[in-house]
Amino acid sequence: AMWAPGHLPIGGQHANPTRSSLLCPCANVADAKYRTIKVPHMADSITEGTLKSWAKMVGEQVEQDEEVASIETDKVDIPVNSPVGGVIRELLAKEEDTVVVGQDLFKIEEGAVVEGGAAQSAPKAEEPSSSEPIAAAPKKSEPAAATPKEAAKPAAPKEAAAPAPAKESKPAASTSPVSFSTGERSERRVKMNRMRLRISERLKQSQNTAASLTTFNEIDMSNLIDLRKTYKDDVLKTHGVKLGYMGAFVKASTHALQAVPEVNASIDGDHLVYYDYCDVSVAVATPKGLVTPVLRNTERMSIVDVEQEIANLGKKARDNKITVEDMAGGTFTISNGGVFGSLYGTPIINMPQAAILGMHAIKERPVVVNGKIEIRPMMYVALSYDHRIIDGREAVTFLVKLKEVIEDPRRLLLS
Repeated sequence: AMWAPGHLPIGGQHANPTRSSLLCPCANVADAKYRTIKVPHMADSITEGTLKSWAKMVGEQVEQDEEVASIETDKVDIPVNSPVGGVIRELLAKEEDTVVVGQDLFKIEEGAVVEGGAAQSAPKAEEPSSSEPIAAAPKKSEPAAATPKEAAKPAAPKEAAAPAPAKESKPAASTSPVSFSTGERSERRVKMNRMRLRISERLKQSQNTAASLTTFNEIDMSNLIDLRKTYKDDVLKTHGVKLGYMGAFVKASTHALQAVPEVNASIDGDHLVYYDYCDVSVAVATPKGLVTPVLRNTERMSIVDVEQEIANLGKKARDNKITVEDMAGGTFTISNGGVFGSLYGTPIINMPQAAILGMHAIKERPVVVNGKIEIRPMMYVALSYDHRIIDGREAVTFLVKLKEVIEDPRRLLLS
């Protein structure tokens, strides 16, 4: 049994899920081995998503473990890979459809190979179009020869139009300001993706739940900048990673979390949960929104270890390869608005955590050092905290501990 060419279904949003999508007329239906691929399990907390795109269409060859579709969830984009190699025969959902875990997604003919005959028919269809320009070329040359004669005729009107009234018409342009108010004024409506909807929901939940308060301090970055200048080349050569400031701030925050355990805690019902480990979430900006991958057990990591892990997670986030597991948990969050030039800021707590540290831009400012005014590279830092868990004393103490370590990194050797 074969489909007539005029009845072949096409891929994408026009796929007909009620009919067979057999594309190769030479395939043997009796011998074909079809498999229906379902929406895979994505995470314990994710039951549905939005089908954002098809990477493969009906009739295209697919290798085993090759990506066929991408499903957008409220946390990450989940790639759907084919468990077997073959040819896509039918798409059972359209782009922008909501799909649930276990739903039929597409059909594949296992082990099939795309025949070359269909591809060879395309050049034959292009041959008539290539012959038409050759026949049309002489026709185009005839109007071209006539244009010089016609061009001479407008010369007389130009002389008639030469009088100055054309210049006198310019004062009419004085009424042109009206065009500024009647110019094109457009607007665009873009549907919020699942991640943006989830971010807005969680941030508003944080504001409505936590007794949020922010305290500030300033840090002299001179010693940390000198440390980075001295060792950045050695670190890059030895470990293959750039030495930045985030690694030092993660380690300094870990030191402060261990000194002030109230900041490394959360509320669970009518209980306070104190964590003996430090899992630091690092805010990373992506085209789709803000994500917070987690650095786990930072109390066991060195500054270089932290920088390597941040580089790995940052690349995964930008490439949309980050997983739900990468962002699960976290006992404390650091957000670095300084990379965008922020001078001050009051970050919003990442619930159910108790606090979040906000880093800002490094600016040279006059400060008093040993009774003298000096120009130093300074950074403002902010700690937003949940006053239900943390009192002002603990919040201020945390920032002081952080400040001490950043201004004198040698303190990390003593702990």
